[in-house]
Amino acid sequence: MTDLSQTGHVEAPGGAAGSGNPLDRGLGVSQIVFMVVAAAAPLGLVAGGVPLAFAVSGSPGMPLYFALSTVMLLVFAVGFTLMAGRVRNAGAFYAYVQAGLGRIPGLSAATLALFSYTLLLVGVNAYVGVATSNVLERYADVGTPWWSWALVSLGVIAFLGHRDIELSAKVLGAVLVLESLLLLVMDAGIVGHGGAHGLTAEPLAPSIVGTGSLGLGVMFAIFGFIGFEATAVFRNEAKDPDATVPRATYVAILVIGVFYSFTVWAIVVGAGVDAVVGAARTDPEGLVLGLAQSYVGSVWADAMQLLLITSQFACVLAFHNVVTRYQFALARAGALPAALGVVHPRHRAPSASSAVASAVAFVTTLVVAALGLDPIGDLYAWFSGAATLGIVLLMAATSLAVIGFFRRADERQPVWRTVVAPAVAFLGLACVVCMMVANFPLLVGTTTGAWVIGGLVALSAVAGAVQALVLRARRPAHYERL
Repeated sequence: MTDLSQTGHVEAPGGAAGSGNPLDRGLGVSQIVFMVVAAAAPLGLVAGGVPLAFAVSGSPGMPLYFALSTVMLLVFAVGFTLMAGRVRNAGAFYAYVQAGLGRIPGLSAATLALFSYTLLLVGVNAYVGVATSNVLERYADVGTPWWSWALVSLGVIAFLGHRDIELSAKVLGAVLVLESLLLLVMDAGIVGHGGAHGLTAEPLAPSIVGTGSLGLGVMFAIFGFIGFEATAVFRNEAKDPDATVPRATYVAILVIGVFYSFTVWAIVVGAGVDAVVGAARTDPEGLVLGLAQSYVGSVWADAMQLLLITSQFACVLAFHNVVTRYQFALARAGALPAALGVVHPRHRAPSASSAVASAVAFVTTLVVAALGLDPIGDLYAWFSGAATLGIVLLMAATSLAVIGFFRRADERQPVWRTVVAPAVAFLGLACVVCMMVANFPLLVGTTTGAWVIGGLVALSAVAGAVQALVLRARRPAHYERL
């Protein structure tokens, strides 16, 4: 097991700042928050995911579900951020699970995380290709295949990933500000006009829980937060990571939660509490754009449609950075080829790991295109559904790991932070997992697809456990480095 020493800290390969860290870029709270919130793709989620959530859940209570998810993740963050100061490794979920539950569960979590984020990278990038193709067809009357723009997107991301993280942070920050402003202006327009039938708090009332499916509502709300734990993945590039990572985590959760809760509430008010579900089922793609046109103007709606592309692109770039750094951390720990743990001498970036992440996404996109699969109905729906399940499982395992870690650590911490909050978070996340599994065929699209994709999620976790067992038997030195 990992030596907790007398301080309760775990130093891992490629981890601690101030120890010759080759990736140190001095990123502050705001820069990390930009990358994390960009991964949530505010405009992409609001214009694409939220209408689908209304349609599938059958409930106008999505604002309440976002608020409840915010509270649950803030409770989860109590233990998560405490671990961030004790396990000084950029592996986030996998590093924390390893420190709290052991090397075998840890490497299992690592392969599950890597698989989940790679699925998100490829799936959301397909959305970028489709959105770009649709815009060109609408405004330029030019028909182009979705996969051609998906490959162009991956090419740009490969260039940005090869260079230092500050360039990516600037790109993500600029896109995030623009799309957030567009949505806030739409929100202001709806509130200023009093919505469809006047302003009301009904979408946030506890009584609305009985309307539609609570499980599906919470499931879609959790999907909106995916990527927030990347605050810990960027610890190698952070300024004073022991302080920056916890602050960035809380800020990211609060920003995402408050922004989505308010914006989704505005959508319900704009469409009407009794009409929003029907409108979402009739025209999910046009619900939010239609509200923008009605309350702000057609120019604003056009701008939102164009920025939908950049919103999803920013999301893909953020996931690419997460995949790259998971691979980098695993390579430095000896679980992946050492070449992936090499830092570019000029850009001080994990460029080799970035190139591999780009190549995997490139090949997967080409295979999907060759098979003729639907980029949204198959690729985006299946991959995002599987990734969501995988990441919620990782959060639940991390909550247990917090309890296990501090039971052995020779360090006094409040019971609330080391036992109560992690236990509450685990129970809440376990309930979400159960609801997701029960509704997985609906989330993925087909029962057959649910079994196939769900099986791959399980297989990715099993693969990590098997690798750890093989390393323990055949390469004990590498096993000890995990």
